[in-house]
Amino acid sequence: MTTQQAPKKIFVIQHSHTDVGYTERQEKIQQYHVGFIRQALAIVRDIENGTRPDWKGYKWVCETFWPVESFLNKATEQEKTAFMHAVQRGYIGLSGSYLNFSEQISKETLTAMIKRITDYGASIQAPVRSAMTADITGYGWGYSQVLADAGIHNLMTCIHTHHSMYPVWNKQQPFWWETPEGDRILTWSGEHYMFGNDIGLIPGIGGSYTIRDECDTRQGVTFETAELRINRYLDRLAEDGYDYPFVPVMVSGLPTDNSSPNAAVMEFVHAWNKKHGENIYIQPATLDDFFTELRQYAEAHPDSIPSYRGDWPDWWTDGTATTPMHVQVFREAQRVYHKIKRLDPEQQLISQERLQAIEYELALFAEHTWGYHSSVTEPWNPFVQELGVRKEAYAANASSLAHTALYDILEAKGDALLAPGRPMTFKVHNPYDYAQTEYAYLIMEHWHHDLIKDGFKVVNEETQETYPAQLVSAPRGLIITVPVKLEAKNEITLHVQPTAAAKPVTAYRNDYVGSDRMMDIIPPQVQKVLITPAYVETHYVRIEWKRGDGITRWFDKSLQKDLLREDRNHHAFTPVYNVTRAVGVDGMYDVRRRMGRNRRGADAHVSVGALIDAKVIEHGDVYGKVQLTYEVDGCSHYSLLLTVYSDRPRVDVAVRMHKDSVWDPENLYISLPFGSAAAEKKEELWLDKCGALLRPRVDQLPGSLADYYCADEGAAYVSEDSGVVIAMPDASILQLGSLEYEHRLLSGHEKLAHDPGHLYSWPMNNYWETNFKATLGGFYEFRYLVAWGEAYRTPEAALLACKSMNNGLLAWRTK
Repeated sequence: MTTQQAPKKIFVIQHSHTDVGYTERQEKIQQYHVGFIRQALAIVRDIENGTRPDWKGYKWVCETFWPVESFLNKATEQEKTAFMHAVQRGYIGLSGSYLNFSEQISKETLTAMIKRITDYGASIQAPVRSAMTADITGYGWGYSQVLADAGIHNLMTCIHTHHSMYPVWNKQQPFWWETPEGDRILTWSGEHYMFGNDIGLIPGIGGSYTIRDECDTRQGVTFETAELRINRYLDRLAEDGYDYPFVPVMVSGLPTDNSSPNAAVMEFVHAWNKKHGENIYIQPATLDDFFTELRQYAEAHPDSIPSYRGDWPDWWTDGTATTPMHVQVFREAQRVYHKIKRLDPEQQLISQERLQAIEYELALFAEHTWGYHSSVTEPWNPFVQELGVRKEAYAANASSLAHTALYDILEAKGDALLAPGRPMTFKVHNPYDYAQTEYAYLIMEHWHHDLIKDGFKVVNEETQETYPAQLVSAPRGLIITVPVKLEAKNEITLHVQPTAAAKPVTAYRNDYVGSDRMMDIIPPQVQKVLITPAYVETHYVRIEWKRGDGITRWFDKSLQKDLLREDRNHHAFTPVYNVTRAVGVDGMYDVRRRMGRNRRGADAHVSVGALIDAKVIEHGDVYGKVQLTYEVDGCSHYSLLLTVYSDRPRVDVAVRMHKDSVWDPENLYISLPFGSAAAEKKEELWLDKCGALLRPRVDQLPGSLADYYCADEGAAYVSEDSGVVIAMPDASILQLGSLEYEHRLLSGHEKLAHDPGHLYSWPMNNYWETNFKATLGGFYEFRYLVAWGEAYRTPEAALLACKSMNNGLLAWRTK
């Protein structure tokens, strides 16, 4: 060794990286992992019965619980007992990770999945205290709280730096991760999850994926190459300032994801320790083995491990935007799942088994794999398409199971199913533990139109109060929109009553619609919603647009200020599209690889949407609607449907598009230029991630991603006197970093203080070179619900408003 500071012990943690659908059919991957556990048990059995004394000391870690659960569902009683004993005796270690998730999974769903693990550990008297993840590159801040609440206080991460980076400026770095509620997770940010293969821990296996040198590894890594690489690696750690006496290294039994156990690691371990053990000792370990020693070290050296508080944004969360339609279905299914749990808290109608079935489908969709490894290079391959459909089916299955459960609950609550003579009576219910001031949507069949076409009113059956209401014809029926305020857990009964037809009138003295049927003058009386092809105005807001530019003004009449920032690069809800052209079919892979962490090429072609048409769609007392149509590359249609309400400062924007099928790597952004650029305003951007409220670029780990974030419900600009809320029920990713190709700035970099942080929604991309869906072509609608005012002066109130708008009220026909 070249220095006395190099580590003296290597903890070797053998595991199988769980990647559902990247290397095989999802069902085959599940079968593999059940088989891996059986193989591990066979190794343990051979050690204990003395058949293979040379394997003594072998240990295996179940990286995630999904394989364990799958094994237990298929195992014999004898196998279940053998597995329990192997865990209890320390041969096999459990991990407090159900799967390697993207950030789409909600805190409530994640909590349910983690509980499966801790419940099993408790049932076999083997508490689960440590968790491990591999490949994925970050976690919502609330993830740490879920672990802490479950009694899991250790986290091992093995970040894959492909299009990503580890945090805190170092890997092989321990730190205390402080949770939102002040608990601490002892976290180790480690090497790639197969780094141990490349340094030669499995004889004859390994290569140069994570190591670049002149060694010939075509036949695997020899013992001599391993000696060279291990010593060089430990020296390098010391030169980089690493000062811990031990280091963990992950290894797979085979050089692939979803890999089997391989006891040949013990052949290398025994040979190494016999030759080098006095200087560098290699010890197979479980997660608990390693963290026990780390905690002992931390106790003896209390100032040796730094502490950080905040979010850990996932670089790979952008993968969710490769299947935007199914993300939309997933997010709605997850909201329905939350409703079910509140409507039936004692599980009198929906069994635990049915809830778990919904959770399972949600979890499999939220798992980080977005397709087969050759999805981009051979998108026509039936295998690629088959695995893609399976991935998307998890969202569809979750939606089907969740809605079926919801309909069963509503039927038990008196939902009047389709029948002749069904009354126009509705229950409106708030299942949440917070008050909601929202809109109820009363949906009826088209044949009711003749009953109410000449007039109607909506009456509270208990109080006889009459509500404002507006009727619109829908594709197969009618929708009546009613503003309603409901306290937590409350409900009301509304009845739609026909009113007497108005008397015939030959002409009005104050008829301002011309004979040409155009309404293009401002009447002397105040209208609740004044809507024209050039602007819309209510008591609360005036929104203006210009041909070419788009929405140029969003004027808050209460505070007498424009809610759009003056230094914006693009106007409100303007699309910004970029595409990086590949050189022929064979270039589809490499053009994407060379994007690195930019998600776009240096020569990307950029197109900014231009407004070409405005059309008034609806005009009523409750709301008005206008459609703005744009031209932008990559889309044969792009329009905004603005719904502007008369009774409150709120505008709903539906972005509708027909996306062209493009194989080249592309991104589509939607500008959200709200807020102020003025520093004196002390305005802050807030969002929620896995149940935790945070400020991007402020409440996050140093050295972590600062370009984009995955939000649970939306985002809000909050100042001392007011706030602007943007709820996002369909698309979850928000872009703050520059849209230009340039070196990316990480959290804590001094240049971020001068970065304007322009806000965009990022609903779709296909840039990854392996397993993203190659084309985004199709029809989409993404909704953005914007509200503002003094009620949103705190992040808690603002983000609760996002949640309330996304969830809405429940309304169903009643008998």
